[in-house]
Amino acid sequence: MALPAATLRSLRHRNYRFWAAADLVSVTGTWMQVLGVNWLILSATGSATSVGLSLVLQALPTLVLGMWGGSLADRLPSRPVVLAAQIAQGGLALALAMIAMGEPRSMVPLYAVMLASGVVNAIGGPALGRFGAEVVPPEDLPNAMALGSVISSGARILGMSAAGVLLPITGMSALFLINAASFLAVIGAIFAMRRDEMHVLPRASSTGERGVGEGLRYVLRTPWLLVLLGLALVLGSLGRNYQVTMAAMSAGPLAAGSAGYGVLSTVFAVGTVIGGVVAAGRARLTLRLLLCAALLASAVQLLSGLAPGFVSFAALMLPVAASAVVLDTAVSARAQLDSPDHMRGRVIAVLGVVSAASGAVGGPLLGWLSDSFGPRLALQLGGVVTVAATMLAAALFARLAGVRLGTALREPLRRAALRRAEVVPEQV
Repeated sequence: MALPAATLRSLRHRNYRFWAAADLVSVTGTWMQVLGVNWLILSATGSATSVGLSLVLQALPTLVLGMWGGSLADRLPSRPVVLAAQIAQGGLALALAMIAMGEPRSMVPLYAVMLASGVVNAIGGPALGRFGAEVVPPEDLPNAMALGSVISSGARILGMSAAGVLLPITGMSALFLINAASFLAVIGAIFAMRRDEMHVLPRASSTGERGVGEGLRYVLRTPWLLVLLGLALVLGSLGRNYQVTMAAMSAGPLAAGSAGYGVLSTVFAVGTVIGGVVAAGRARLTLRLLLCAALLASAVQLLSGLAPGFVSFAALMLPVAASAVVLDTAVSARAQLDSPDHMRGRVIAVLGVVSAASGAVGGPLLGWLSDSFGPRLALQLGGVVTVAATMLAAALFARLAGVRLGTALREPLRRAALRRAEVVPEQV
């Protein structure tokens, strides 16, 4: 069945068509590299902890340098920064290929590349997000974000599947070479875009507007954004690290083993595609939709801890994944569209920092809960906390808007926002 035209409306724009195609190629290559890196480390060390260390090294620079990257994105034109970041990542992929060809005995060179990749992401990521917002007009940005989620989910499935087929045939180095080549698609797409059809965002115009400190002050003095980020942090920590809990459930109560974990991962990926399509079909990603998605994801996560068997647990992963994507897309859309354009890079950076912190905190915490009390209780505790966090966020949004909670959930908050500067975001 064909998708409604409104779901694909961003594809009307020539520049976005180039961007979407390049994104599909690049993300596919990225996931091929992820599988290759993990397998290379496991083959050389036999340690899952070593794999975890590589993930920490990639996330750490975002926590340390993310806001600086956001400030840079708000100062400079996005296009050259994005091009430089793509060239750097391509070079790092080539370095990984050379390391793999040499059959490394030490993981230090590989860890150095992972750390460097994290630095490039921290510095170039906000500019990439800002550039992605410039290929479509503001009214189509939520749709473009949602389609981006669909593309990323599809590319993840494609990349992991292709890597699984190629790995025993070509070896790990070929996966890294393919990823290096995939960055050429992004570079080519950028050069193919028509500059007169770009919707360039205004940059910070003065020294006082450009700094990291000014970005942090904007966040701290904007109550609705603080509530939004707090909700994203809690749900990202206890309600977003499903790879940990799905693995624990497969190995434990469900007794499904690695094959079952693979099936659950596939089901989850399908759910993310569904969520992306749902979000893309919405004309606007409102606060009400955001809160409903958060509540659904949290409640179903709680129920998944009570699932009696593998089939019922897998079935619950579909709505969890779908609502999580709707939530993430709505959070990103509201944070970006309801903040000043000259702050866009720093807002994207803050979202990146929150995401990195969620992974760094939530993964080990859910792992400890699963090991100490069992994965079922970990899911249930996480669900209870995230349901409570969602209800608290809804109450805070309602209070900021000066209306009752029931009214806040039923009606857009835009009218109240217009009466109170920088209190709540646009809701319709």
